[in-house]
Parts: sequence; C-alpha cells; structure tokens
Amino acid sequence: MASTSSTTMAKPQKIPKVAKVKNKTPAEIQITAEQLLREAKERDLEILPPPPKQKISDPEELADYQLRKRKTFEDNIRKNRMVISNWIKYAQWEESQKKVDRARSVYERALDVDHRNVTLWLKYAEMEMRNRQVNHARNIWDRAVSILPRVNQFWYKYTYMEEMLSNVAGARQVFERWMEWEPHEQAWLTYINFELRYKEIERARQIYETFVTVHPEIKNWIRYAKFEENHGYITNARKIYERAVEFFGEEFMDEKLFIAFAKFEENQREHDRVRVIYKYALDHIPKEKAQELLKNYTIHEKKYGDRAGIEDIIVSKRKFQYEEEVKNNPQNYDAWFDYLRLMESEGSVDATREVYERAIANVPPVKEKRYWRRYIYLWINYALYEELDVEDFERTRQVYQMCLQVIPHKIFTFAKIWLFAAQFEIRQKSLPAARKLLGTSIGMCPKDKLFRGYIDLEVQLREFDRCRILYQKFLEFAPENCTTWMKFAELETILGDIDRARAIYEIAINQPRLDMPEVIWKSYIDFEIEQEEYDRARQLYERLLERTQHVKVWISYAQFEFSCGGDNSIAQARHIYERANKELRLSNEKEGRLMLLEAWRDFENEHGDDESRENIQKQIPKKVKKRRKIQTEDGSDAGWEEYFDYIFPTDEAAQPHLRLLEMARKWKQEQITQDNDEEEKES
Repeated sequence: MASTSSTTMAKPQKIPKVAKVKNKTPAEIQITAEQLLREAKERDLEILPPPPKQKISDPEELADYQLRKRKTFEDNIRKNRMVISNWIKYAQWEESQKKVDRARSVYERALDVDHRNVTLWLKYAEMEMRNRQVNHARNIWDRAVSILPRVNQFWYKYTYMEEMLSNVAGARQVFERWMEWEPHEQAWLTYINFELRYKEIERARQIYETFVTVHPEIKNWIRYAKFEENHGYITNARKIYERAVEFFGEEFMDEKLFIAFAKFEENQREHDRVRVIYKYALDHIPKEKAQELLKNYTIHEKKYGDRAGIEDIIVSKRKFQYEEEVKNNPQNYDAWFDYLRLMESEGSVDATREVYERAIANVPPVKEKRYWRRYIYLWINYALYEELDVEDFERTRQVYQMCLQVIPHKIFTFAKIWLFAAQFEIRQKSLPAARKLLGTSIGMCPKDKLFRGYIDLEVQLREFDRCRILYQKFLEFAPENCTTWMKFAELETILGDIDRARAIYEIAINQPRLDMPEVIWKSYIDFEIEQEEYDRARQLYERLLERTQHVKVWISYAQFEFSCGGDNSIAQARHIYERANKELRLSNEKEGRLMLLEAWRDFENEHGDDESRENIQKQIPKKVKKRRKIQTEDGSDAGWEEYFDYIFPTDEAAQPHLRLLEMARKWKQEQITQDNDEEEKES
C-alpha cells in the first residue's frame, strides 16, 4: 500500500532558473529613488480619492456605523496594543458618540497596557472633567499622582481643578501630598501663591520655612525675606537674613546675599547696619568674587556716606586693577574706557586728563581703519568730557584739532570726527570756523557723509546758494550717486525753481554710469507727473524705452496713460500694451512677455469689454514641461534636467505644437471614456 501511494504521488514542480545578467555595467542615465518619488508627486499618482460621505438617518444605521467603527478600532488595537494613540482615538470617538462609559472602559484597558504613559492619564482626566464627572476625575488624579508622583503636570492640574471647584481645603491637601515628595522650586512657589490668594499669611510663612530647608539656595532665602518685608514684617525679614548668613557660614558666602541684606537695611534707613554688612562681606569674600559688592558699596557711600573713607580704598583697588590691564596691553581700549569712567566718577579733573593723555598716546600701530575705530572714541569721549563736564571750550577745540592731525586722512578718515568738531563750533556760535572745518574735510578727504552733513547744516541755516554749490561739488565727486541727484532736484523743487530741477534731472539721466538708473528715471517721471506735464512724462517714457525694453517700464507706461484720464485713456493704455507685446515677442523675452500679458489681462478685466477680455485671454501662453541635456564645463554630458517653457498661441511656430497638444488631450479623453465603458459593461 505504501509503495502504491509513493508511486502515485505528484512530482514536485521544477523551479525555473533565474536568468543570469550578462551586462553588469551601469546604465548611462541613472535614475534615483528621489527622482521617482518626485515624478510620482508631480503626476499625483499617490493621491487617493476621498471616501464618500455618509448621512445617518435612523437608529439602525447609527448602530451599524458604530459597530463598524468599533471593529476598526479594535482591529487597530489588536495589531499593536502598544500604540497609545490608537487607544486615545478610540476613547475620543466613544466620547464624541456620548458613550462616556465606553470611553472610560477604553481608557482603563489602555492603562492596563501602559500605566506609565502621561498623555493617557491626562486625556482620561480631561475627558471626565469635560463631562462634569468630578468624582471620577478626582479618582483618576489620585491614581495618577500615586503611580507617577514625579510628573508635576498631574499635580498642577489636580490642584487647579480643586481650586476651580472652590474646594480650597481639598486643594491644600493635594499640595501637602505634593510637597512630601520635595518637588522643584516652582511647585513650592505655586503653593505659596495659592495660600496668598486666600490671605493665609501664616500658612505661607510655614511653607517658606520648609522650602528653604528643602532647597537651601541663596535666592530662596532672599525670596523668604522679601516676602516678610512686602507684608510689613521688618523684624522677621531681618532675622531671616541673619539666619541665612549663619546658615551659609564663611565657607559658602556669596555676594548676592549680602547685597540683598544691605539693600534691605538701606530701605529701612539703617545706614550704619549697611556699612557693617558691606565691611563684613568685603573682609571675608575674595576680591575677584566681590565686584558687584564693591560697586553697590560705592554707590551707597556716594549717596549717604563720606567718600574720603571707604571709597578711597575701593577706588585705589580698582585703579590698581586697571593699571595692570593697560600695562599688559596698552592697546586694550576697553580697559582704558573703564579706567576713564572710574576717573570721571572720582571727580579729579587733572588726574582724569592725565589718564586721557596716556590713553590717546597709544596710537594703533597698523594704519587700517578697523583697528582705529575703537581708538577714535577715546578722542570723542575726551572732547565731550572737556566740553560738557569741565566746560573748557578752548581745550575742547585743541582736542579736536589734535585728533584731526593724528588721523592719516590720505589713507582713511572718520567723518564723525569732522562733523563733531563742526557741531562744537556751531554750539560756540562760530559759524565760519565750522564751515572752514567742513570745507577742509571735503577738500582733503571727500566722503558722502561729510557732504550730506555740510548740506544739512546749510539747509538749516537757509543758505540755499551754498547748498547748490555743495551739491555741485558732491556730484563732481560722485556723479554716479542717484540719491544725490534726486536730493538736489527735490531741493530745487521745494524752492520753486522747476526749470532748474528739470535740468538737473536731464543731466542725471544722461550720465554714462549710475548706481541706480531706474530710481532716477522714476523720480524724473514722477516729478513731471506732479507738475502735470503729461506730454513731458510721455516723452520720458519713450526715451527710456529707447534704452531698455524692460517689461516693468512698459507696464508703468501703460498705467501712466490710463491714469492721465480722458476719453482715450483706456485706448492709449491698450495701445501701449500692444506695442509692448510686439517688442517683447521680437526680443524673445518669454518671462517678461508673460508678466506683461498678465498685467494686460488684469487691466482688461477691470476696464475692458467682453471682446477685449476674450482677445487677451487667447494670447495667454501655455506652460509646458521640457527636458534638456546638461553639459559640464569640459563639454561632457551630465544628464538631463527638466524646465518649464511657455508657448504663445499667437506665435506661428507654436501652432503645430499646440495642435499636437490638443490631439494628445483628445486621445487621453477618449481612452478614459473607453475605460469607463468597459468597467460599466463588466459590472
């Protein structure tokens, strides 16, 4: 029997051999996965049609819908129970169906899977609170803080809920449970603010006592003392500061504690206590760690004490420190600034002048402007000190003159110094000296900033003839600066000399080189429009079009023709658009021509008739995607790239191409229709 069965068994099918790849060389054109994904995205191959909308009209359909949704959710959970988002979506859907019991059951099942998930507990409790299930929510919060007591968000929300329910005692009890875990500082401060909202000062004090024990940091002791001070318990605040000093001892002393203690005593007008605190701190804290302490002590003594005593010691120490810094590096100008600031605050004019002279003697060794920028401010501060603090105006003038002699003007200059010196002379009512300074600066080292400062001075003095001369000098120095031409013309316009302003504009636009020619042309055209010289503006547009065929010029020209008003304004603007279209078609500027046609279309949509709108719509080009080869600098092929091209219907060369596109579109439509018919027949 066994032999019979063995003979009658079917023979195993032979597995076909895999064809061997003979040519293993890489293809000439490599296609990457990124390119495949991009093409699929561009052709919308991955977009699925939206599911049909379903309207439920009776309870049976609703029950069927709910059954299907629950089956879907249960299937998702069964596939992967650890994905908590599936549980949350399930519960939220049950809640949306007003099935709170079912949603609660889902959350409980989810907690069995992952009871340490914070989001799950939060969503569960928030659901109960939304549905006004206070006891359920309280039960959830109790379980959450018992299982995860280090998650502060649970405690915050738990106490907030109890307080919103006006259950102050319950909220306090939750806070007490929370504080047993010794949380971070913000939790303690939240508890204290909670008690202060209900005027429980004594309870807040007790919390502070525990707080500074759990978190024994200086800032917390200072908070405790300020709390007592703000509520009027001055004696208690002083005792807290004293306890803090004893608590930290000499080993962990910090200047912040003593500064806060001293400011507290200063607010209480206890200046003798303040001095004792500062002296004690300075004697026990290293000098490198007590800079702020010295600063505050100095400020206090300036306000309430005798400077002859302690301030001399502090100033001498700081002087020694700055002397060491400038001795090690004489070009450390920041150290010189700090030193000079100290000397100015001391009030000794001769000593301050001596330090200024020593500072300015350290000329930068390299004649590059970036090394001189900080050094020049030493001179500026010196001059301002002599003028404003000492009020020695002759010495101030000498400082400016010495500074101007030091600067190598043939290599670089500082317009700020020239302008400051001139402004000083004006304050001294010496206008000729100021003009002489500015004239010398322009002759020696002309700069835009110097010209503008000089011109602004003369404008304020209403010396317009001098302004004209300065503008001429300025334009001789920098004829390519369009801003200067515009400012000059604006000045003449304000003075009412229209012909002179027009002549300035004419000279400007005829310059062989300009930094912003489009700006000066626009300003000239706007000037003529403001003067209501529309024919001149039109001539300017024509002259500008002889130089450039930029599409923005054509669009601006057409808008100008329309804004002129009149019966033929629309026709004139349309004529400009037609001219522009012809010119741009001849120059083969496809991007510019597209921009022009879009502007023309907007114009016709707003001001044209049906015929004109249809005519311009026919001229809008079609956007097509093309491919072209890429070649490297050495002439080798580097693959293909895609680009977009525009085909204009009015171009004769585009007609065959457009006919091919139309035939392809019709063929595709026929294919879709045939496929739909075959599907209907099969169904």
